[in-house]
Amino acid sequence: MENQIEGIHHITAIAGNAKRNLDFYSKTLGLHLVKKTVNFDDPNTYHLYYGDKVGSPGTILTFFPWEGITPGRRGARQATEIGYSVPQGSLNFWLKRLEDHNVIHNKVAEKFGEQYLTLLDPDGLKLELTVAKNEDTRTPWKTDEITAENAIKGFHNITITTNKIQPTADILTGVFGYHLLEQHVNRYRFITDAVDNANIVDLVEVAGEVAGHVAGGSVHHVAFRVRDEKILMEYRDKIAKLGLHITEKIDRNYFYSLYFREPGGVLFEIATDNPGFAVDEPVDELGTHLMLPAQYESHRSQIEQNLPTLS
Repeated sequence: MENQIEGIHHITAIAGNAKRNLDFYSKTLGLHLVKKTVNFDDPNTYHLYYGDKVGSPGTILTFFPWEGITPGRRGARQATEIGYSVPQGSLNFWLKRLEDHNVIHNKVAEKFGEQYLTLLDPDGLKLELTVAKNEDTRTPWKTDEITAENAIKGFHNITITTNKIQPTADILTGVFGYHLLEQHVNRYRFITDAVDNANIVDLVEVAGEVAGHVAGGSVHHVAFRVRDEKILMEYRDKIAKLGLHITEKIDRNYFYSLYFREPGGVLFEIATDNPGFAVDEPVDELGTHLMLPAQYESHRSQIEQNLPTLS
């Protein structure tokens, strides 16, 4: 389908210690380190990307790890929960694995007819492992300890907590092409039919909730997916016409981006599929080299000395 938002492209969050973050996501959860680069605005800080083999849109969770950052606080005007899709029958495996690795987690629960398991990463970021109603046919990244029968497939949903859902819902439905699928009490599930996966946004309305604080263990922004730059700029026009401030197109090396803050307060990004993560290193070597934006390449030696150790 053309000229549509095609679900979630990536989600970016904030961490503390970089090695702890890498160990948790690549070893405990078994995700693929797709790209090891630096923050474009702070080159002495890593930008780590985790996903499937090639970094497919809808699988990529990225982190800015800032050593010593203060913990964030979940609340309103925030993306508060990241939902991953896992295979049918895998939750017992994950319960045991989380217990064995001393990961904080809850018992298996259910919402919208889907079983899910809630856990916290080492910085307190809230994650959910969900067995989707509809079979997720995406090919996951596998490790020696986590086989395809249990491995994380990619995103299932993102949850946004808000004092009033309507302004955010209007962006999802009126601009992004989502529609309301289900409601249970104060949780409203929106979905786009443009893609089969990573296509759900849950809005949780809590009128009296205090605004959260974005810091360690918080989602920084949610990026939605478009096919190419032409469609990207069409969305820029749509959003600008609503009177919302939106950035110019920004080249992020692996995709092109626009950023705006939706009326509910969450930072949204729109990102392109092109050019992808293999633009600067072969697919079989993704995540094995420190890749620097061109403007920092001449400072590589100094940057490498300043970055924390990951091994």
